Amino acid sequence: MEKRVMTDSKRRKGLMAASAVLGGVLAISACSSDGDKGGSAESSKKSQAQVDEAAAKDASKARITISPKNGASNIGINNDAKVTVSDGTLTQVAMTTVAGESVKGTLAADGKSWKPDGQLERSTTYKIAATAKDSKGLEAHENSSFTTVSPANSFIGNFTPEDGSTVGVGMPVSINFNKAITDKKAVQSGIAVTSSSGQEIVGHWFNGQRLDFRPDQYWQEGSTVTLKLNLDGVQGAQGVFGVQQKTVTFKIGRNQVSTVDASSKTMTVTQDGKTIKTIPISAGAPDNPTYNGQMVISEKFKETRMDGSTVGFKKKDGKGEYDIKDVPHAMRLSTSGTFIHGNYWGADSIFGSANTSHGCVGLNDVKGAGDANQPAAWLFNNTIVGDVVIVKNSQDRTVQPDNGLNGWNLNWTQWKAGSAV
Repeated sequence: MEKRVMTDSKRRKGLMAASAVLGGVLAISACSSDGDKGGSAESSKKSQAQVDEAAAKDASKARITISPKNGASNIGINNDAKVTVSDGTLTQVAMTTVAGESVKGTLAADGKSWKPDGQLERSTTYKIAATAKDSKGLEAHENSSFTTVSPANSFIGNFTPEDGSTVGVGMPVSINFNKAITDKKAVQSGIAVTSSSGQEIVGHWFNGQRLDFRPDQYWQEGSTVTLKLNLDGVQGAQGVFGVQQKTVTFKIGRNQVSTVDASSKTMTVTQDGKTIKTIPISAGAPDNPTYNGQMVISEKFKETRMDGSTVGFKKKDGKGEYDIKDVPHAMRLSTSGTFIHGNYWGADSIFGSANTSHGCVGLNDVKGAGDANQPAAWLFNNTIVGDVVIVKNSQDRTVQPDNGLNGWNLNWTQWKAGSAV
């Protein structure tokens, strides 16, 4: 029994010693571990710095810039989108809509820039992904996304005359905006009208949506007029931006002016100052006289309908005082309904002797507009849009300058006073 106890005692002492040794080992290990952690962190820092340094050495020097900035909105649809690179050349540019439709573009010959080939769509989100390489062949990448201006946040100007047309000497450049413009100076500054004649050309605002341009005197015959719209991104009103960038040219034809004398009931047609024809006419009756003033032919119709109810001539039943569905050789002089046109329903005797119309200027003609020898047919065939018709000696007032393309009824001082620049 005693021997067993001693044996157990020795065994316990041995276990305790072993525990002490093991504990010491664990303690040493724990301390050692703490020390290793400190060394590992330092090593890790050094290692990360080395990695960063190595990465920097391996990074491409090419720097890509994408315009507009990522996340931009209300972006113009003509010039705003582009990609450029410095210290490198572009190798690939992909532009797509969010729906995945590709947008064609052109990379410059030197590889330094890229831009879309055409006008972008409004209210559309686009993505651009660009890749470039530096002189060592190392690649750089850049991505951006932006949204173009919406119709609600943009304006356009509908203009006349048309590109490539030939017009008369009285034809103004007339621009009608689809939204009211409050910053007229900014918008007018984005529009340039020039003439090969060297004439001074000034813009005049009739209201917040109409801007016309003309010189002091009629355009010089044979000259070329150029209209440049640089309105992309121009803010015309709070939160409303232009989207147009366009160049339009048109030519001025011969100088033809037709002068209607409502008192003598004749019209004298001149070209380049020389009388080429005198035509008997019938102007507005005393109850409905024709406007006086300088008026410009804005539209031509071989035949058209004229309904009195559309211009204020109504009977008690609401129908027009007249409704002629085939008026021949009609040419518009005012927005309110003044025309110079053929008249087949009146007796031949009224032309040159009586004013019988509701305000228009009538010339003898036939039903169907088929007789080229009629006075109205001759005038129609020898008139172009933009020719001037002057009415004098009528009992009515002068036509308002914004009633049609009739700004010539303002003198030059009055005209210039309507400019915002």
